[in-house]
Parts: sequence; C-alpha cells; structure tokens
Amino acid sequence: MNPVRIIETKLFEEILQQAGNSSRKRSNFNFHTYDETYQRFLNVLLKGTYVCPHKHVKPPKAESFLILKGEVVFFIFDDTGKVLQSHRLSASGPKHGIDVKGGVWHSLLCLSETAICFEGKTGPYDPKADKIFAEWAPREGEAGVDAYMKSLLASLKE
Repeated sequence: MNPVRIIETKLFEEILQQAGNSSRKRSNFNFHTYDETYQRFLNVLLKGTYVCPHKHVKPPKAESFLILKGEVVFFIFDDTGKVLQSHRLSASGPKHGIDVKGGVWHSLLCLSETAICFEGKTGPYDPKADKIFAEWAPREGEAGVDAYMKSLLASLKE
C-alpha cells in the first residue's frame, strides 16, 4: 500500500460518480483502515441525501468536518430532538468546517447539488458500536424522512 495519497480532482470525480450511483446519494472514501486510531475520509454528499441524527458515545468520539466543495448545513440537537444550533458550512466560507465533541447529537444536509467533506474522528471503527441513532427522528429509508428534512431546513435562522 502506498503511504501517500494525493487528494485531487480526479479522486473527487470518482467518489462523486459513486455517490450518484448510490441509492443513499452519498459515498465515502477512507484513507484509513478500520483498526486505526485516527479515522480520516472524504464524505461525498448529493442534495437530498439523509443522514439520520446520531451521536458517538461508546466511547465518545469527537469529529471534525471540513468542507472542500459545496455547502452543507450542520445541525446540533438536544436529547429531545430540538435543534440547538445550525451552521451553514461552505467551501467558500465564511464557515468552512466544524469540530464536534463526542456524545453530541448531530446531522447534516447538503444544500448544494454536491458537497465534499473531509472528516476526521477517533477510531477504531466498530460498525456495531460506532453510533447510536436518534429515536426522535426517522431512520434512513423510513416514511417521514422528506418531511423531517424539510422541517430541519425550515428551522434555519438566516
């Protein structure tokens, strides 16, 4: 395995194509292996993708998001699902990213047609314990997702 990976337009285009072919309207490209203590990856989102609100608690894992292309809105919730904060993050700024401590409920929506985020978080990755999903929000693929996403967008304070 090559110890160096250049993050270039060609890689963006490949992952965007994968996201376009995905029913989830998103795709990741991992630079890490699941057992590494620092997880780093590109998260490519298309408009209309749904990321169910979740948090990382076992153990609490901090996450950093940096927007490389496009625009997203990042939501922070309380334990009942009330939106506490919303932040428009954009490659063009003025807010380019966010760092979230472990154990914080969060989600994001893609505002542009496409968005590419660089994410970093504590590893290792265990798909059985990585995150818990909010009981107060619909799960991916369930009825009510579109209405829930619309309600989140309506909650934005301009």
